[in-house]
Amino acid sequence: MNEFTLGVEEEFMVIDPVTRELQSHDQKIVDSAQKIHEDQVKAEMHQAVVEVGTHICRNTEEARKEVGKLRTTVAHLAGDIGLRIGAAGTHPFSHWQHQLITDHPRYFEIVDELQEAARSNLIFGLHVHVGIQSRDMAIHIANQARYFLPHVYALSTNSPFWEGRNTGYKSFRTKVFDKFPRTGIPDYFDSIEDYDRYIKLLVKTNCIDNAKKIWWDLRVHPFFETIEFRVCDCPMLIDETMTFVALFQCICAKLYKLRLSNMKFITYNRALINENKWRAARYGIDGKMIDFGKELEVNTRALILELLDFIDDVVDDLGCRDDLQYVHKILENGTGADRQLAIYNQNNNFADVVDYITSQTLKGI
Repeated sequence: MNEFTLGVEEEFMVIDPVTRELQSHDQKIVDSAQKIHEDQVKAEMHQAVVEVGTHICRNTEEARKEVGKLRTTVAHLAGDIGLRIGAAGTHPFSHWQHQLITDHPRYFEIVDELQEAARSNLIFGLHVHVGIQSRDMAIHIANQARYFLPHVYALSTNSPFWEGRNTGYKSFRTKVFDKFPRTGIPDYFDSIEDYDRYIKLLVKTNCIDNAKKIWWDLRVHPFFETIEFRVCDCPMLIDETMTFVALFQCICAKLYKLRLSNMKFITYNRALINENKWRAARYGIDGKMIDFGKELEVNTRALILELLDFIDDVVDDLGCRDDLQYVHKILENGTGADRQLAIYNQNNNFADVVDYITSQTLKGI
């Protein structure tokens, strides 16, 4: 299969090991890392964020090596300047007001337009690109793949705390991001031309200056031949990252296979999928989601196992069965959010949670 190539982007917290606060570090880690990995390590809007991205990978095995290498590099470079790297959707207690914005015209422009929504957007995500060479096919797959976003998102929940509070959500990251325009589950588009007309209208009317300012949970990428999945919290463990990468790759491959047989998955509207996304954010894997076919509430765990059955016939062609096996470990050990909450509940101490998060970044690499 020459389709379904992979690209993986992760956003990490830069942490002071003494105070455990986020640390604006003036991009020293990025500058050092670019000497090793060129354009694979980038600054983000807030200085306390480091983003890494793989090259195009043919399969999850290649992607795992690159993700591991990038995590290792940024962790070691952070260590060299007395800092640590952590992987979670939000920092447990740092306040965004104390964090500096990266000195770059693009970020100043976003802050100028979006004001506090941008300044407070101190969150960390995972973005997974799956290569689809035909844009017609990409919009067809994206329309249907939207249904599965809450399932994978539930597994990835890793942000229960915000500004020193237990939010009651397993993923509060998306609640923070919802303040931005053009976020969340995208609408259905009849065709790629329909999608392109939408983009052109927004550009023409000065809503956006380019299509990258569409920040949905999934998008047909404006510049690459990919579908980009953006719904997941940044995973604590590399094994979790690779599980979600494999799930998104398999979902695309399965929907592609159905299309080649003149079949397709039912396309549900955004309002319905949003009900499941909200439940995933609130309860993670321990709640119920709606099975719209049966019009019933079903345990989220059961729906995740159903998803594994649905994609099973493409897994071996893609060579990612080992990565998908880890879904069972997440169902057994809990998501990142569940584990953060368990650590917090031992001593009601947020410093313990930060130490736990930073101790997991290189585990399994």
